[in-house]
Amino acid sequence: MRLSTGSEEPAPRGAAAFVRWETGILFKALDRTEEGTAHVAALSHDQVLKDGGSPAGKPSRRARWKQGIERWCHEFEIAPDLACDIGSRRWFRGLATMLGLGAAAFAMGPDFSAVEAATPLASRSRDEFRSQTISPLALGADSGRHMGASPLVRPLANVPDRPSIQLVSTLGQGDSFGRMLERVGVGGADLAQITQLVSQAVPVDELASGTRFDITMGRRSAPGAPRALDSMDFRARFDLDLSVERSPGGGLALVRHPIRVDETPLRIRGTVGSSLYRSARNAGAPVGAIQSYLRAIDKYLSLESDIAAQDQFDIVVAYKRSAKGEREVGDLLYAGLDHGGKPRVQLLRWGKQGEMIASSALTQAQGAPGGMPVAGHMTSPYGKRRHPILGFVRMHAGIDYGARYGSPIYAVADGVVNFAGRHGGHGNYVRLSHGGGLDTGYGHMSRIAVSRGTRVRAGQVIGYVGSTGLSTGPHLHFEAYRGGQTINPAGLRFIARPQIDGKEKDAFRARLNAMLGVQPGEALGTITAPAAAPVAVGREIDRLAQGAAE
Repeated sequence: MRLSTGSEEPAPRGAAAFVRWETGILFKALDRTEEGTAHVAALSHDQVLKDGGSPAGKPSRRARWKQGIERWCHEFEIAPDLACDIGSRRWFRGLATMLGLGAAAFAMGPDFSAVEAATPLASRSRDEFRSQTISPLALGADSGRHMGASPLVRPLANVPDRPSIQLVSTLGQGDSFGRMLERVGVGGADLAQITQLVSQAVPVDELASGTRFDITMGRRSAPGAPRALDSMDFRARFDLDLSVERSPGGGLALVRHPIRVDETPLRIRGTVGSSLYRSARNAGAPVGAIQSYLRAIDKYLSLESDIAAQDQFDIVVAYKRSAKGEREVGDLLYAGLDHGGKPRVQLLRWGKQGEMIASSALTQAQGAPGGMPVAGHMTSPYGKRRHPILGFVRMHAGIDYGARYGSPIYAVADGVVNFAGRHGGHGNYVRLSHGGGLDTGYGHMSRIAVSRGTRVRAGQVIGYVGSTGLSTGPHLHFEAYRGGQTINPAGLRFIARPQIDGKEKDAFRARLNAMLGVQPGEALGTITAPAAAPVAVGREIDRLAQGAAE
């Protein structure tokens, strides 16, 4: 690239010299001072001259037009800050600019018409595409090009049936035994006979959903006829397997296979520690048994203040184990808590309703604390407070328990429902009368589960946590009344009268001693088969063979 100046003579000191590039644009050269030092020229857009122009000449028409636009935009700002000088001419000019640009963007933007993702294919084109794909066998493998039969292909007059088919069928929820056999393909005659045979051992309506049936279907008696059932095996009960087998003569017979079951209760003991629930889980107690234990103990002791870390918990649950290895956990049978080596609470499942009765029920009447009305934590105690909605201080005649929406609410003691419905700021409200002038109330329910006049037992569900009435969130407002006046529900005690009469006392004590006699972990041992009875040997040759074997 070559540089040339506008004149061959050197420029005088202090004068600006212009350099012409071969592109035809003139630039300002170095500035020289009187001392002879050169400085870099400060080039700007205004100092760039097009070819044919001159620093001192008249600008071209295009340059004048461009400079005029730039001067107008500089004098009349078209995009001012709309937060300043609101209502002035400058502000309205900026508003017009914004609206114009927005309208232009909206006009040039895309429309909202539907976009076609793929072109639909005709059936012939679809088949052509499928013929070039490979489909997995698990999906039927129906891809590929279908070809017509050649003259070498001969149609079959008939296809021989398989001699037997092995199937596995499961009894679904809401399904019936008969419909399940019909889906398998059992004929009407076999279906009636099988139902009759199974009913001799166990009612078919009591078969649990999820029961698995291993079925073997035999040959057909005639073309188009249903297959005959050869055998069917299933688990009828925890202690019984049943088999339906076809005899050589063609009839069906029921075969029972009893299963040895050990019903030794499972006893779990341990130290409460920092958490009763975690300690019981670490000891191997099932979750359902722990929940039942906590609900039973909570009616007599406070889980937060009455249980120490050194106390011993004692849980006994119904437990079954079969010789095949299955395990089945039942209901809670005994719940105890020891303090200092002495039993503090002993509860035993008793009666037709399966209630947890305390051993103190054998003695005189005594006071017992009420249970927790809901599984939650206290958020507001009894006493004066500033109302969270009304905003002023007034008496809070109850205790609030925070809990999840829909959590069940339990009756703290036996009683009769004397009110169930809408009750002003309490929302959905239930009030129970426990006798002796003592009542309890439960407010802000999402749903009520009892009606007026119903007799309820301690621990029975009477409703569910909600946020009806004057409430800021899901919680239970629990209150107590004595003689019609509100009292502090904390530490409320109810009179527990003897629940075991004289005829049942001996049986109750025997049952309690049986539970206490179960050793912890005894139910986890191996099941030993009963010893086989010795067979009497009648023939001399058999006695000689037995002696040689010994």
